[in-house]
Amino acid sequence: MEITTRRFTLIVLELFQMVLSLRFDPTTVTPEEGAPAPDRLISGTPQFRTWNFEEADGGIYAGIWEATPGKWRVVYDEWEYFHILEGYSVLTADSGEVHHLRPGDSLILRPGFAGTWEVVETTRKDYVIRL
Repeated sequence: MEITTRRFTLIVLELFQMVLSLRFDPTTVTPEEGAPAPDRLISGTPQFRTWNFEEADGGIYAGIWEATPGKWRVVYDEWEYFHILEGYSVLTADSGEVHHLRPGDSLILRPGFAGTWEVVETTRKDYVIRL
């Protein structure tokens, strides 16, 4: 099969349009809004905003998550890495281990982690999750 110059040009343009890197820019995505499930809520009326930038094959997700003050129960079935961008939260494991999370802090939560997440000051984090 012979490829014409026009067809070759179209193929090259399609390849250049493939994005191989991705900037976390919340102005480019409409956030999803949510809240903790009522049966997990401990105190306050926390509200969530999530900017999902990537949903890749193999159950990989990446984006930015933000929550307003409140406290709720968390149970992780997935693996998550996150980095705190703004705010102050306290993550307390059922084992009693306490993580005070402030801007610049990073953490990995593995499947099976259970405890409470308390947002003291509106908190924003970027994250990568693997199901």
